[in-house]
Amino acid sequence: MKSHTEDHNAALHHAGAANGTAFDEHEVLHRLKHYLPAQSPLKDFVHHNTLHAFQDRKFEEGIREASEIFGYKVSLMLDEYRSAYKKGQIRADIFEKVIQLHPDGTAPADWRHRMLEKQYGPQPKPLVGRLRNVWRTRYHLDLDTLVHPLLFRILCSYLDQGVSIWDFPAQETTFLGAIRELERNAFSSFFKTKRARQLLKEGKCSIQDLLTIIVGKDTSLYEQYLFDLQFAHQGWSGLVAQVEDHPESLLDYKPISLHDLIHFELLLEIDALDGHFGSKWKPLESIEDLPREDLFDHRAASEFQIVLARWQEAFEWSYYDSILAAVKYSEKSTADLTRPPRFQAMFCIDDRECSLRRYIEAEAPDCETFGTAGFFGVEFFFQPEGGKFYTKLCPAPVTPKYLIKEFGSQSHRKKDIHLSKRSHSLGQGWLIAQTLGFWSAFRLFLNIARPSMGPAMTYAFQHHDRLANLTIENTDPNHTENGLQVGFSIDEMVTRVEGLLRSIGLIDNFAPLVYVVGHGSSSINNPHYAAYDCGACSGRPGSVNARVVCHMANHEAVRRELAERGIVIPAQTRFVGALHDTCRDEIEFFDEALLSPQLIQMHEEHVAMFERALDGNAKERSRRLELIDSHKNAHFIHERIKARSVSLFEPRPELNHATNALCVVGHRSLTKHLFLDRRSFMNSYNYRQDPEGKYLFGILKAVAPVCGGINLEYFFSRVDNQKLGAGSKLPHNVMGLIGVANGADGDLRPGLPSQMIEIHDPVRLLVIVEHYPQVVLNTIQQHAETYEWFLNEWVHLVAYHPTEGELYQFKNGHFEHYSPLCDHVDSIQQIVPILEDATDNIPVYQLKTK
Repeated sequence: MKSHTEDHNAALHHAGAANGTAFDEHEVLHRLKHYLPAQSPLKDFVHHNTLHAFQDRKFEEGIREASEIFGYKVSLMLDEYRSAYKKGQIRADIFEKVIQLHPDGTAPADWRHRMLEKQYGPQPKPLVGRLRNVWRTRYHLDLDTLVHPLLFRILCSYLDQGVSIWDFPAQETTFLGAIRELERNAFSSFFKTKRARQLLKEGKCSIQDLLTIIVGKDTSLYEQYLFDLQFAHQGWSGLVAQVEDHPESLLDYKPISLHDLIHFELLLEIDALDGHFGSKWKPLESIEDLPREDLFDHRAASEFQIVLARWQEAFEWSYYDSILAAVKYSEKSTADLTRPPRFQAMFCIDDRECSLRRYIEAEAPDCETFGTAGFFGVEFFFQPEGGKFYTKLCPAPVTPKYLIKEFGSQSHRKKDIHLSKRSHSLGQGWLIAQTLGFWSAFRLFLNIARPSMGPAMTYAFQHHDRLANLTIENTDPNHTENGLQVGFSIDEMVTRVEGLLRSIGLIDNFAPLVYVVGHGSSSINNPHYAAYDCGACSGRPGSVNARVVCHMANHEAVRRELAERGIVIPAQTRFVGALHDTCRDEIEFFDEALLSPQLIQMHEEHVAMFERALDGNAKERSRRLELIDSHKNAHFIHERIKARSVSLFEPRPELNHATNALCVVGHRSLTKHLFLDRRSFMNSYNYRQDPEGKYLFGILKAVAPVCGGINLEYFFSRVDNQKLGAGSKLPHNVMGLIGVANGADGDLRPGLPSQMIEIHDPVRLLVIVEHYPQVVLNTIQQHAETYEWFLNEWVHLVAYHPTEGELYQFKNGHFEHYSPLCDHVDSIQQIVPILEDATDNIPVYQLKTK
């Protein structure tokens, strides 16, 4: 796999800016793909760094270039920073330290004036769009208005995954071929003039030929014009580029390419120009003083940009410093290793599980909880019984070689009869409208006062039937399906269970019951539902993964082999899979019937503890939600949370990863008694069992792109919700089941809607690793793509020295000692009274034990 640096170097191999330089179509298309949004269709909504194309540069330089080229907002507004400083959210001591850390010959007092008082005028407009904008400024012709509505409708119809009743004609060929076939055989045409129609039918012209008509013979303008053209609708262009490179992302395959999209759009522009000017008009090159821009030419940072960068640094370290002080100065919990814990529970590293683990540990102080990637180290495709397609249940970059099939399911999905295709026919449609239509209207009215679960709801526990069987074990290597091995062999099971247990440090002192808890989320009327599920499971619930890894760990042959490798699991210990619905705060356990009578009794006691913990978790979550009084009883609030999750009119089913800012890789004792306000991803790790960082490498290789990707998508969707986010979800229209747009003819909206990010503080992820700094450095340097995240500071990295108890910040390729400006951490006996009255982020506290 190529690193971002290699990809970017290829992208910056310029076609040349001199007049007459040859135009390399392949090179330019490759460069376009590199910079276009990389969001997949909604069903595979996996978080990623929105500005991935700039990741080969330092964070400050990369986001500055993104802003200059594409006009993105990449930080908070200057007034927002100044307001945060006045409120104390940006600490005065951190502010002064940031000024002192950047000596450039300017006195600190001068910088203090620039940051706190100086007013700055309007900033330059972005480079992309200037050339094509000449049509509007010189000729008062808006090509976007003339071309985009038709283009978007055609694209949506062609890529449609199930909204339309009829398929797009002539799909056996490419997108451009299908358009050409329609033009040859249809009575009507997409074009209003003859030339564009004839150029399409002949099929002999290239993109360069079409650019010659629109721009002229000056090939130095071609790349700039194509960037202007595609970034006028970056959502659709980015999706087409993703589908071209990853055709499996569409269940109903559609052969389309960025080349075909550009070719067809240029034809539509020629048609619009011919329709406006007639057949005789001059290309753009005939205009004097054209805005010629070298989009990727390096430019020095302006004073205003430096001011914003320093504010961002002060904003982030005001939070980081308090967290690092808490890690350094708080009392570390010590586990009683003389006897096994009451039970052990393994969760996803997801920040939403941070608080649930805290409540479970409060209910059962003698239990032990762990965090790991929510696919639990078992990668496969899943096919539910009766399912037509395979579902990927592992991280997006992983290509599984295994298939798990469901059989023996007794559940049946309910259907709404008024959503039947028959409702679109003339006779039956009229009848259904006059009968069921009135009933649907009544149900809609009833749902306002009394929301209830319906067939249209995405319910986490319906991902698979908990009572069905799964093809987990493969006894014949020839048992394959479509090139995938059905199930895992014993050796493959052993490898995965050992890897999971060693990575989190659970290799001895096993409890009688070990829970493996995946997570998913329920919602209704929410196109971004996949963004709420487990990112490690490609935006789907982790229920099947939990069941699969528990089956493996309970397998006698697997345990015998594990014992030979030094991991002895007692015969009475059983692994139990479960799923946590993070929206409803419900939990469901799997395969309970396989437990012995003694374990069933213990399990029932634990279930009651889980329920009380879920009540407390729901109460804590409620402080961020409107219309729920957080002072009420925890159980009452929990019931309100459940009712809220099924409301058709609720734009915020849950706040998902909002406020995420931290990832801790280390033993639970490091943070067990710290209140982290649901802001931390937590991956369990025991440095003593991994002196060379072998398992740490696997953890950080996933933490950087997964947790870092989540963090940066929230970051950029927060600071620029119009271009890098999706805007408000209230006017969203689902386009072909692949994306959302505002209205019927709008561009697809990448990123996250405002209802997911409005409470988020845009700070980069701080990763704290418990290990010797040199081991951490050696580990991250093993993989170029992982190292790039930390070296270029798209996420921050701090090593906690396990024997010294000191902190070391990774900066400019090496670790240097960091001493927090805070010299203590505040302690508190009860956090609940603070939670009941707080809606903003709460500072880190040490929770006193009873």
